[in-house]
Amino acid sequence: MDRCSAAVDAGAAVIAAAPVTDTIKRVDAEGVIQDTPDRSVLWGAQTPQGFPVEQLRQAHAQARQEGWSVTDDASLFERLGWPVRVMESSPSNIKITTPFDLTIAEAVLSAR
Repeated sequence: MDRCSAAVDAGAAVIAAAPVTDTIKRVDAEGVIQDTPDRSVLWGAQTPQGFPVEQLRQAHAQARQEGWSVTDDASLFERLGWPVRVMESSPSNIKITTPFDLTIAEAVLSAR
């Protein structure tokens, strides 16, 4: 959080992320594998994500105007061609989205 905050204070847009360790498959609508991206260039987005406030407001305003649907604020910046840097984080910095994620988080916390 501190590193992210410092980067934003310096005018940067940043997200916490961890290198992907899984082999990722891109599949078509029928479930047939189309290709396997090189995981050495893939990162899993995490939180925190930090952005200069005025740019973030501009990005959201344009997204509303254009009817864009994105999964995170970094995607808005990407769509606008604005740079977002990755700040390496721990794989244990997991996103809680499903009940299974909560189970994993509880295990990580109990191990600490």
